[in-house]
Amino acid sequence: MKLFREEFPSKKQAVERLRLVLVHDRAQVSTGLLELLREEIITAISKYVDIDEEELEIELNATESKAELVANIPVVRVRRPLE
Repeated sequence: MKLFREEFPSKKQAVERLRLVLVHDRAQVSTGLLELLREEIITAISKYVDIDEEELEIELNATESKAELVANIPVVRVRRPLE
């Protein structure tokens, strides 16, 4: 059973990378830039909340006239503000 749990995140990561490649083609944005954007969003948000990075979804939807960044970020716990 543990074997299947280890394979699922790898499959999900592969699907996510493929989706990023397809999105970057439509938006004319490099895959590296999208990955950097994802990492920076995680870093910024993690200062304030604990998130489930495995379930994090970030999309860049593009049309001819505009692009839209959509993020689904599961929050596990809100951190207490520094006083």
